[in-house]
Amino acid sequence: MRRITRITTVGLTAAALALSATACGKSSTGSSSSSSSSAASGSAVKAAIAYDIGGRGDQSFNDAAYAGLKKAEDELGVKGAEAEPSQGESDADKVARLTSLARAGNNPVIGVGFSYAPAIAKVAKAFPKTTFGLIDDTSVTAPNIANLVFNEEQGSYLAGVAAAKASKTGTVGFIGGVEVPLIKKFEAGFTQGVKDTNPKAKVLTQYLTQPPNFDGFSKPDLGKAAAEGQLDKGADVIYAAAGLAGSGAIEAASAAGKWAIGVDSDQYKQAGLASYKNQILTSVTKDVQGSVYNVIKSVKDGKPQTGEIRYGLATNGVGLADSNPAYVKMTDVTAAVEKAKQAIVDGKITVKTAP
Repeated sequence: MRRITRITTVGLTAAALALSATACGKSSTGSSSSSSSSAASGSAVKAAIAYDIGGRGDQSFNDAAYAGLKKAEDELGVKGAEAEPSQGESDADKVARLTSLARAGNNPVIGVGFSYAPAIAKVAKAFPKTTFGLIDDTSVTAPNIANLVFNEEQGSYLAGVAAAKASKTGTVGFIGGVEVPLIKKFEAGFTQGVKDTNPKAKVLTQYLTQPPNFDGFSKPDLGKAAAEGQLDKGADVIYAAAGLAGSGAIEAASAAGKWAIGVDSDQYKQAGLASYKNQILTSVTKDVQGSVYNVIKSVKDGKPQTGEIRYGLATNGVGLADSNPAYVKMTDVTAAVEKAKQAIVDGKITVKTAP
């Protein structure tokens, strides 16, 4: 039977944070990190993931990470732990969460999303014998950090090709959750793909929130309202890179009988979006599942991954899903996408990483 521990750091007191800080200080000498390593090397490897904004159930980014942990449990006999974020949390909350997971003997401990970078930078020093996976960020490095990153712009380029070919109005939409460099990679690739396919096409772009407000990754009503606005302006294909908020954009597109393009996971297959799946033309996929599984397996095999580990189009680390039969029937669209994919892999097309 699968066992999952769910940890939520909500309302941490100053005393709790102080205790965590003290524990981190002691572990840097080797005492706490040794016990962590010992626990991880027992009869069952323990691995943990700490979720990004929106948590498990977002039908997208976090759920893809969970799928990787689940696969490791099923295939490697790993005992998994999950930790949920809290609304409006600070870096100190993340430090406490990661410290708790590492002290419990989990190895690796994986932070799902770039927002974990400052916390992992601190906690990785305190637990040098524990491997930390950091998804979507290369800004912090250490001998025990695996930076799991993706060429999102390449998959988004293919989405732009598909959107331009499928659009009947010549107007398509891009919705970004929060205006940060990572999401601007999605925008850049998508817009380039659209324009390379149809130079006359119009791309409507909107970001839901600006940092430090990250509600644009967690509130579906924001995505829905933005999509409705783009639909009113003539968009008939909408691509949202907005985590849980993107589900609202998919709902709006479906209600209008227009196309939506999913992100991170194959959203056509997500149970929570089943009511709208017929209007999910395709999805830009990131092999977050594989990246989580691979880093867990590397630790179990005694050869922990470290440094930058990049997943791109050439290795199917990013791609475009073809689960919707309606998409498969659009042979002119699929042919254009395949041609573009090969051109990117061959180096004939260089996809921009910023608008």
